[in-house]
Amino acid sequence: MRALRVIGLEDDGKSVILEDPDRGERFVLPADERLRAAARGDLTRLGQIEIEVESQMRPREIQARIRAGESVAQVAAAAGLPAHRVERYAYPVLLERSRTAELAQRAHPVREDGPDVQTLGEVVAHSFGLRGQDYADVSWDSWRGEDGRWVVQLHWTAGRSDNLAHWAFHPGAQGGTVTALDDGAMELMDPNPNRTLRTVRPVTQLARQALELEKQAEPEILAREEPAPPPPPPPVQEPQPTPDPVPVAEEPAPPAPAAPKQPPAATKQQPPRKDPPPKRGKKNHPIVPSWEDVLLGVRSTRG
Repeated sequence: MRALRVIGLEDDGKSVILEDPDRGERFVLPADERLRAAARGDLTRLGQIEIEVESQMRPREIQARIRAGESVAQVAAAAGLPAHRVERYAYPVLLERSRTAELAQRAHPVREDGPDVQTLGEVVAHSFGLRGQDYADVSWDSWRGEDGRWVVQLHWTAGRSDNLAHWAFHPGAQGGTVTALDDGAMELMDPNPNRTLRTVRPVTQLARQALELEKQAEPEILAREEPAPPPPPPPVQEPQPTPDPVPVAEEPAPPAPAAPKQPPAATKQQPPRKDPPPKRGKKNHPIVPSWEDVLLGVRSTRG
């Protein structure tokens, strides 16, 4: 880039004469608004001129559209300019919108009997508290409508839904007043309205069939989810010795004299045994020979 020096103005005063000191060549530069702004060091004016040259949208129009509620990205797309060139003119207007939204929160909502004693911010915070929502997550904004009035917007998220409420702000004494413009704003100003309940729509045929199928499948699901517990194993008990029929020969004699008793039923079912029955008399009674002894002619030696 070659360095030029200023020689002077042409006779008409609309151009500046420049010269190359090395080669002696001369150049003519129009003395327009851009050159004057550069000579003064006015960078803002240079940016405005650049926008006017590159785009048909003037800086005032950019600010007017920002004040009407458009974003920097929307204006930049409409003007065909980079966003950073639009921000330098949108910044003061965005500050104005933010300041107006703060003033509107201090205004008093207009009700049927007149302005409320509480401010808009207090009423909205109370409504959010009744709903169990966090008032700190809301965002306020404002813009000037086509009729010249300021419109204030409240944006908040409940679950997966984005909600909006709008008021008309009228600056004035004691903070001014605000008037609800939509149902969202009216519900926030009156969280407990005396409204009729909404009618419940009838259940459709498809929904009825789904409910019937769900009821039919419910016992099976419950049976699968809660199977009957297996029966507990029987308690292990040590086998108790059952009294086996004792041979007649091994049954001891009773310790005390007792009346003669019938032999147990087990002895009646058994065939005659070789061993003689026990002695059931007293020790001093004579011993009666057994039937086998009588048949065989043998004298019993058992005593």
